[in-house]
Amino acid sequence: MKKILILLAILMFAMPALAKDYPGKKPITIIVPSKAGGSTDASARLFIQSAKKFWPEANFVIKNVPGSGGQKGFEEIARAKANGHTIGMVFTTQVVAHIVSKRARYTLDSFHVMGNVMQDPLIVAVPTDSNITNMSQFIKAAKAGSLTTAVNGIGSDDFIAAKKIEKMADIKFNLMPTKGSTEQKAMILGAHVDASIMNLSQLQAQHKAGKARIIAILDGSRSPIIADVPTAIEQGFEVTMTATRGFVAPAQVDPAILAKLDDLLAQVQKDPTFIAECTKQVFTLWPLNGAEYLKYLLELKAETQSFYDNNPW
Repeated sequence: MKKILILLAILMFAMPALAKDYPGKKPITIIVPSKAGGSTDASARLFIQSAKKFWPEANFVIKNVPGSGGQKGFEEIARAKANGHTIGMVFTTQVVAHIVSKRARYTLDSFHVMGNVMQDPLIVAVPTDSNITNMSQFIKAAKAGSLTTAVNGIGSDDFIAAKKIEKMADIKFNLMPTKGSTEQKAMILGAHVDASIMNLSQLQAQHKAGKARIIAILDGSRSPIIADVPTAIEQGFEVTMTATRGFVAPAQVDPAILAKLDDLLAQVQKDPTFIAECTKQVFTLWPLNGAEYLKYLLELKAETQSFYDNNPW
């Protein structure tokens, strides 16, 4: 018993010293729950570029952990050593959808939520030669018959957005889950589906080039990226949906270290170079602190739960 008390005393005195020396020379691994080259991966790399300005001695390393709609990566973040040298990115709705569907080996309590960086609003798109040019025609076509609509996997932000539209308009789509945005894009460009619900970043270039048509953006306001496209709300349909990309750390990390990580993210969020680079890559910034982002995740989890309860996937 005496040895245990001595060990605890040593640890208590060591913790402040560890926090004081953090981050030190040991690498900080950022787990990205997707393949290299995607938008989440690009977001993490932009974060590192800016973070080095504030922590010049720190060594950041990207570790891509794709699979199961982000689930493998989220789980690896949750079970990482709680020493501040492993953090990670999360994205919605997948991070909460896996919890709701009881597939996840983590909960939101598994994470310390550092904050959100950006969002990627959902859009409704159709092939360029489609007769559908607005949301009213889109809903009318769905009511008239089977409207094949591509989404990026069951439980994804696309999938939840489709379910929200179905509920709002009392319709039913013939949903076609795909293996990713590349497949979705190919289906729209080749007119292999009637429509697709996907992220703005994934099709904005094709819309501008006249190779596809975005008929609505599912956000509270128009995007400057495609200012010609009205929101669904403007067209009389109260539905919004966006994908978010934020940062978390394992929950049990020393609070003093977490405070440093939170402060670093806050500095990156305000960094003019980071903002400029995100804008250059057509990323829509939506900076939230940890408390704000946790509130958003909890509300999204509750909303996703309601769709799951009515139609489990």
